[in-house]
Amino acid sequence: MIELEGVPELIDPVMVAAFEGWNDAGDAASTAVAHLEREWKGEVFAALDAEDYYDFQVNRPTVWMDAGVRKITWPTTRLSVVRVGGDKPRDLVLVRGIEPSMRWRSFCNELLGFAHELGVELVVVLGALLGDTPHTRPVPVSGVTSDPDLAQRMDLEETKYEGPTGIVGVLQEACTHAGVPAVSLWAAVPHYVSQPPNPKATLALLNRLEDLLDLRIPLGELAEDARAWQVGVDQLAAEDTEVAEYVQTLEEARDTAELPEASGEAIAREFERYLRRRDVNPPPGGHATADGTDSASYLRDNPSGKTRPPRPPKPDTPGNPGNPADTDDSADSDEDLGPEGGDTSED
Repeated sequence: MIELEGVPELIDPVMVAAFEGWNDAGDAASTAVAHLEREWKGEVFAALDAEDYYDFQVNRPTVWMDAGVRKITWPTTRLSVVRVGGDKPRDLVLVRGIEPSMRWRSFCNELLGFAHELGVELVVVLGALLGDTPHTRPVPVSGVTSDPDLAQRMDLEETKYEGPTGIVGVLQEACTHAGVPAVSLWAAVPHYVSQPPNPKATLALLNRLEDLLDLRIPLGELAEDARAWQVGVDQLAAEDTEVAEYVQTLEEARDTAELPEASGEAIAREFERYLRRRDVNPPPGGHATADGTDSASYLRDNPSGKTRPPRPPKPDTPGNPGNPADTDDSADSDEDLGPEGGDTSED
């Protein structure tokens, strides 16, 4: 049941959504929406009924104490509204939750009901996936849509993916069939360091969202957290010769593929994007130290506990067809790169 009491009339609203689970490698996407909610002090105005969409044996409720009283938090999806100030203020409807266990079509229809009632003009869904990408390079972020007109207007890739999908892909298609413009932004997370958090991937998603919506997002300590994360992974990778060699192989493959893009025009475009996002001097050099996380929890490519990465594909051949994160380096900047020619297995 949709409850919209107390929600003011919104200005040019855009819905930004992210869901924990299969579509959220390193928790990068859900952390990005949580960051927006925290920085702009969003207030929750609605929540979907957990009984309708979640298997509580898969996503269990949690018990906590509030002033000596035991309370239960149920897994669900919540909506909040934040107003972005500036010369052209606008509102963001933030959707953050867990990928539902059941009734995906009803789930999407309920979210679209909120979008319709609130006058949402665009839906942006954030996602993150595991990929053969080195942690030492800029995080590839792809922007995809099912709408060819929207793809041309917003310089996005038109999705051509076929295969298994998650709630991000289903919601985007539901928006398309309902006539609501929708975009998915995907960050590629190194599969050998997939454990959350991944502030570098979160930062890349927020930067791309800034470009897409032409707004400025306060980043707080996220940039410093991303630098600290990379330093920590550098140190942990250096302790394992095989992992270090694998990272070097990924770097060489990435650099070779991107060589045609390393032109003066491409560099100028990226610098202009940076200036649009930031009107202040860059932070001083230097890095924070790692937080001491055990290397076994970081350098692991799958839940089985293996720390040895697989052999990467040769740079001139397609990636493993079973890997949803094969990347296409034909985009015009590091953060525009996307899997499967601008598409993903989750979309």
